[in-house]
Amino acid sequence: MKGSEQPKKRFIDYPRQGRAGRRRWLPSWRQQLGAAAVGAAGLAGLFVTVYVQVDIPDENAASRQEATVYYWADGSQMVSEGAVNRQNVTLAQVPDSVEHAVIAAENASFYSDSGVSLSGIARAAVNMAKGEEAQGGSTITQQFVKNTYLSQDQTLKRKVKEFFIALKLDNRKSKSEILQGYLNTSYFGRNSFGIQAAANAYYGIPAKSLDPSQGAALAALLKGAEQYDPALSDANHERAVERWKWILDREVATGLMSREERARYTTFPEPRKPVTPTSQKGQTGYLVDAAKKYLRSRTDLTDRDLARGGYRIHTTFEKDKVALLAKAVEDERRRSIDPKKRAADAYVEFGAASVRPRDGAVVALYGGPDATKHFANNADTAGVPAGSAFKPFVLATALREGSTEAAEAVPGPGGPSPAVALPSALYEGLVTSAHPPFVSAGKRLGLEKIRDLALDAGLHKSSLAKLEPTFPLGTSTPSAIRLAGAYSLFSNDGNRSEPYSVTKVVHDGKPLPGLEPPEPRRVLTTEAARSVTFALRAFAWKALPQEAVAKLPQGVAAGGTGPADRMRSAWFIGNDGAPRGGLTTAVTVFRAQPGAPRLLPMEGVGGDARLFGNGIPPRIWGAYATAYAAGTAK
Repeated sequence: MKGSEQPKKRFIDYPRQGRAGRRRWLPSWRQQLGAAAVGAAGLAGLFVTVYVQVDIPDENAASRQEATVYYWADGSQMVSEGAVNRQNVTLAQVPDSVEHAVIAAENASFYSDSGVSLSGIARAAVNMAKGEEAQGGSTITQQFVKNTYLSQDQTLKRKVKEFFIALKLDNRKSKSEILQGYLNTSYFGRNSFGIQAAANAYYGIPAKSLDPSQGAALAALLKGAEQYDPALSDANHERAVERWKWILDREVATGLMSREERARYTTFPEPRKPVTPTSQKGQTGYLVDAAKKYLRSRTDLTDRDLARGGYRIHTTFEKDKVALLAKAVEDERRRSIDPKKRAADAYVEFGAASVRPRDGAVVALYGGPDATKHFANNADTAGVPAGSAFKPFVLATALREGSTEAAEAVPGPGGPSPAVALPSALYEGLVTSAHPPFVSAGKRLGLEKIRDLALDAGLHKSSLAKLEPTFPLGTSTPSAIRLAGAYSLFSNDGNRSEPYSVTKVVHDGKPLPGLEPPEPRRVLTTEAARSVTFALRAFAWKALPQEAVAKLPQGVAAGGTGPADRMRSAWFIGNDGAPRGGLTTAVTVFRAQPGAPRLLPMEGVGGDARLFGNGIPPRIWGAYATAYAAGTAK
């Protein structure tokens, strides 16, 4: 009978017969087990398919690498950084202790693993899902694959290819061959690829002469030379020392070094100072340094990427103005500084930067006498207090907060009457470099509001001093580039333009995104900015040599330090008053003995004990500004 017929059996009993409600849609344990088996088989098949299809590509031969070229603002070539700096060595030429340090730091299971890290590829996938870079822990084999066969792109596709190529490579090459390749292709900073180039760059010796302590210091650089080259900053030095200690301890923990030997290494092996290529002598090395720093702040490019070559970097630097600024500094150095006559003239340093206010372009800088001999870039260094050059930001805060203190009538040098009433005590204090009105203003306005305006103007938070009563007097330590950029706020009608030094980067014929000039941002009203400029013109008239004032009749506005300053620095930051904002240039003079933690006193610098060197920056600025103004007029 039809009513007694049994339902036909299906190949897959789903939805399940003979079940009601939710149970009808719940797979049985056999179905779940079968699905898992099919899924596993599918994954295994996919794994095998990809493994077969992905082959080991040809090596990225160093001979095919192009130089990285830097260009002036007019498009002419400034300098090129040459071919990859690498000298291959065999593993026999690398001490065992150096190999041990690298393995302990990067991949302790190197000799026992299959060349890949599943957790690393999983982290990369998670990061990609979050919209972040596909970064994750990689084995030495995977890093060797990335260095030798693939690009440095942080994408999931590249990470997957790296995984499968590493698996194949681990089957085809011995661990010794892989480690040798890794040591010869890894980037250690200072334009050095490979352990041999690194040993020379940091210690001036071949790799075979490295001791265990030096080997651990170099192994620390594999985590990122920008963060672990101890010569680049105090923070870098601290990180390098900590990682050096960790690597030595890690060697003990992994059985690669005895505790007795570890106990012998208690002092960090300080590397020698970086050496700039002779092609970057004079100001060129400082310009390249500033451009690289800007690129690191705006893009994913690292020094390693640039050292590999192939980039075309177009800068904002104007060749004629760089030359004129250097001439102005060196002429004043020869005229005023004589260490053989005066002990106070020993260790005198100069720094300067020239910024175009309307868009923030850095058109010139002076970083020191020669980048191949004096590595620190004085135009972009923090640590030199601004002194009274900081006071315009206090005056600007008072105007932004609506101070109602009336200004006294001030004829002549300030130009037309101020657009907004100036607090008279602050006006007089700025012109005469007096301190008490600004200490009082700090109490009245609140130090936080002064700090906030300085940040809005473009000073870096890391350069700002503690909020103490002396904060309005300029205890903060901005660089010349930052201070010139911040002063541009006043000549640009209250709009702040972020300083920039690179307009375009081209790689493989394509421009890199993200390098459009920063958009100006309003910080002050036009009226408030012009009122600050009124006060700055009065200061400029008082501080500048009169011959410079006569040659620049368009209304020079400037701030700077004065005889009342005792902060071991001299500054002058001036705008030439030319149409469309002109140029704002910051000049600083200070004394710094190599290796000393603090700046030296400025009393007597240049032969005048009363001025504390404060007459020098205005003369440099005047010589530079009148020279480029004369060139523009031709």
